[in-house]
Amino acid sequence: MNTVLTPSEVPLPPASGAWREGDPPGRRQWYERATPLPLEAGGELPGVRLAFETWGRLAPDRSNAVLVLHALTGDSHVVGPAEPGHPTPGWWDGLVGPGRALDTGRWFVVAPNVLGGCQGSTGPVSLSPDGRRWGGGFPRLTQRDQVAAEAGLADALGIDRWALVVGGSMGGMRALEWAVSHPGRTRALLLLATAAAASAEQIAWASVQLHAIRGDPHWRGGDYHDAGPGRGPHAGLGLARRLAHVTYRSERELQVRFGRAPQGTEDPWSGGRYQVESYLDHHAAKLVRRFDAGSYVTLAEAMNSHDVGRGRGGTRAALSRVTARTLVAGVDSDRLYPLSQQAELAAGIPAADRVRVVESPYGHDGFLIEVEQVAALVSELLGQTA
Repeated sequence: MNTVLTPSEVPLPPASGAWREGDPPGRRQWYERATPLPLEAGGELPGVRLAFETWGRLAPDRSNAVLVLHALTGDSHVVGPAEPGHPTPGWWDGLVGPGRALDTGRWFVVAPNVLGGCQGSTGPVSLSPDGRRWGGGFPRLTQRDQVAAEAGLADALGIDRWALVVGGSMGGMRALEWAVSHPGRTRALLLLATAAAASAEQIAWASVQLHAIRGDPHWRGGDYHDAGPGRGPHAGLGLARRLAHVTYRSERELQVRFGRAPQGTEDPWSGGRYQVESYLDHHAAKLVRRFDAGSYVTLAEAMNSHDVGRGRGGTRAALSRVTARTLVAGVDSDRLYPLSQQAELAAGIPAADRVRVVESPYGHDGFLIEVEQVAALVSELLGQTA
């Protein structure tokens, strides 16, 4: 028999939903960098550690390694159940495993938690050299810094060249940076629902989310991690998630799914909610229990900094560096990363052909939801590069 808790009985969320030392490790492994990481914005980050997960076995000639890169609030847990150490099930279940597009009988799949993240990799919740949490003092990162850390992980695993690098949204930004920064180490490339540079509108949406978090009185300049349950910036992070989630879905899907219907017996004219409001509340409540507001700020700012042409003579010159066999795909209903951005990538990358279109009513989230269409792209690309 399921027990339904009243709002007053629901436990308060921790100050941060980050994974911390002493929590169950789950399926994570760790890579620790031996030297500080120089940062693009200046200075360096000491004590860099990346959490990662793997599936399959690395071939003796190390030619079968695939790098999977997650989006903003993702982590290393690409596939697998929710279990101790992993608060949510795999975010790309159906793509990795025996007989699937990334068949673990053939491919060795690696998925790191991004630098600056909160599920085992170095980020704002981590301890700094002085023994205190980085908090608001965590340095500014860019996609290039994150890829530099991932290159160290590849070195540690003995992987000179990835058979495939794949990512969507923020993960697609890093996948692109891999192919531009390390063309000789990227044999094939799948870019999903991403861009050569963050647009003004994308920066604007992220800016509103950042203001929501920093405007929370429990933000405390980013130094809240050791506060008690319910004393973290949950209201700000929850509002950021609500704003983001609207941009992740399409207007048509929200209308068809929810319309103007009230939530259950609630009356929106008397303090109740519409169904779509309840839906956003649900996603906000989930995120504050599994993510960290400081990491959200760090990663959103890194996404805002994304510009593959910075310091490389512009976008066209940067994209011309890519030597990997490349497929670029976008979602036809994506209003956050529109198909025009993927068209720019496909036109500028020498080994890319036409933009592939993922058909989905779900908007930007379609690259996560339409697993069968993504699997077909992976199979096509790996078949061509075999």
